[in-house]
Amino acid sequence: MDYASDVYFTDMKTRSEGSLLSKLKKLVCEAGIDKIDMNKKFVAIKIHFGEPGNLSYLRANYAKVIADIVKEKGGIPFLTDCSTLYVGRRKDAVEHIEAAYENGFNPFATGCHVIIGDGLKGDDDIEVPIDSVCLKNAKIGRVIVDADIIISMTHFKCHELMGIGGAIKNLGMGCASRRGKMELHSSNKPSVDADECKGCGHCVSKCAHSAITLKKKKAEINDKLCAGCGHCISACRFDAINVRMNQSIDLLCRRTAEYALASVIGKPNFHVSLVIDVSPMCDCYGKNDVPIVPDVGMFASFDPVALDVACADSVNSQPVVKESLLHGKMKKDSDDKFSCTHPVTDWNITVEHSEKIGLGVRKYKIKKVE
Repeated sequence: MDYASDVYFTDMKTRSEGSLLSKLKKLVCEAGIDKIDMNKKFVAIKIHFGEPGNLSYLRANYAKVIADIVKEKGGIPFLTDCSTLYVGRRKDAVEHIEAAYENGFNPFATGCHVIIGDGLKGDDDIEVPIDSVCLKNAKIGRVIVDADIIISMTHFKCHELMGIGGAIKNLGMGCASRRGKMELHSSNKPSVDADECKGCGHCVSKCAHSAITLKKKKAEINDKLCAGCGHCISACRFDAINVRMNQSIDLLCRRTAEYALASVIGKPNFHVSLVIDVSPMCDCYGKNDVPIVPDVGMFASFDPVALDVACADSVNSQPVVKESLLHGKMKKDSDDKFSCTHPVTDWNITVEHSEKIGLGVRKYKIKKVE
C-alpha cells in the first residue's frame, strides 16, 4: 500500500465561538506544529509580504498566530523572504522591509521582526549542496540557511509560470537569492509578438536588466541580457509578451522543486497554506484580480508536496467565479483550473519532480478540523 501524508484542513466558517485565527491555531496544533522542538531555536517563517498595491496576500494576523506558537514553545520567530529579480518594491532589503511594514507585517502586528533572507542587495547566500537531478547545489538566502527550523505560510493561488503558487513555489523561488532566482529563470525567456506589440515602451521601463529596447516602435528582447523573470509579461497591457513554448518551463518547475528541497534540507519544517482569494496571478504583482473560485479554507502538513496537491484538488472542486479571468476558459467542468487560467503551465511537473527527489509524496489523507 502506497504511503499517504496527513493533510489537515479547516474551512473558513466561524461558529458562535472562536475566530478564523483561533481556527488556524487549532489546525496547526492538531497537525503537529507544537511537537517540534523550538526551544532557543531560530524559526524562519517564510511568507510572501505582497507587492504594495496587491491586496490578496495573507494578512499579518495569520502570521502572528504562528509567531505566537513559536514563542510559546520557547523559539525565536522571524518573518522572512528573499529579494526579487524584477523592478518593484522588494528588490533590496530596505525597500522590501518598507513594503512588508506597509502591508502590515511590522513587529507590533506580528510580534516578531522581518529579516530579509538574502541580505541588503540580494546577494548574501549560501550554496547548499543537493546533488540532485538538475542541480548540484542551490543558492539559498543565508538567513534561511542559518535558521534552525522553517515554517512556510503560503497564500495558495495561480502562477503564470508554474501553474500554482503553493508551498513548493514559496520555498523554492522564495528562498532563492537573487542569483538563485536568475538560475531558476534564466533558461525560460519571454518573446514578443510583433503583431500585437503597440510600441508603448511600458515593458522597457519595467525591465530590471535593460534587456528590452524599442526598435521601429516594436519591443525587442536581448536574450543575453534577459534574466527570464517574466515580469514584462504582466507589464504588457496588450498581451504581446509571452513565455516561449519550450521545455524551459518544465526545467523551471524541476529546478524550483530542487530549490525547495535545499531550503528545508536537514532541518525540521512545517507548512501552512490558505486557499483564499485564489488570484489568477502571483502576489508579486502590484495589483490583484477577482479570485477564480470561492474561498476554500486552511490546510497544514509536514509534507509540502501532499499539501500542494490537496490545495490544488480543493480548487479544482470549486465552481468558477463568473467575474474572474477563468470564466469561459474551461471546456468542461473536469478541466484543470490552473492550466486553463495559464495554458502554458502544468503544475504536475513540479509535484512529480518533488516526489522523485524526496521532498514529499503526492498522495494525501485529509483530516478535518472543526
